[in-house]
Amino acid sequence: GVYIPVCCKLQVALQVCDMAAGRKLQAEIDKLLKKVEEGLEDFSNIWDGVHSATQPNQREKFETELKGQIKKLQRDREQIKIWLGDKNIKAKDALTDARKRIEIEMERFKEFERDSKTKTYSKEGLLKSDKIDPQYEERRRHRTWIQD
Repeated sequence: GVYIPVCCKLQVALQVCDMAAGRKLQAEIDKLLKKVEEGLEDFSNIWDGVHSATQPNQREKFETELKGQIKKLQRDREQIKIWLGDKNIKAKDALTDARKRIEIEMERFKEFERDSKTKTYSKEGLLKSDKIDPQYEERRRHRTWIQD
């Protein structure tokens, strides 16, 4: 047979290992991106539930679920940030997009949480009651238009 120097054999072996590690990492990334997609969908469904809840206990249940879901998404975001910092990962568009989408929901949740903690009869709550809900205002306008 042909003599192949040990250094060449080692280099080929390392390349094969790198390729296998790369495929494994890509599989992990794909798995997390799918998990994030499902998590965002769950968050959206719970968000709809919390805003359509008619009973205070229903609303509290949804709020608790919403908080749990945002915590899961935050953990996923931390892993995404680690991968975004990895020089070996070249294609980062999907990771960046997932991170941004999670951060949008985090911001939305933060505002929701702040609003739900505002007491009805506190100064902020009383000032807020002066502001009309845009959806309510639009429904009122439509009702007036239909009646006329």
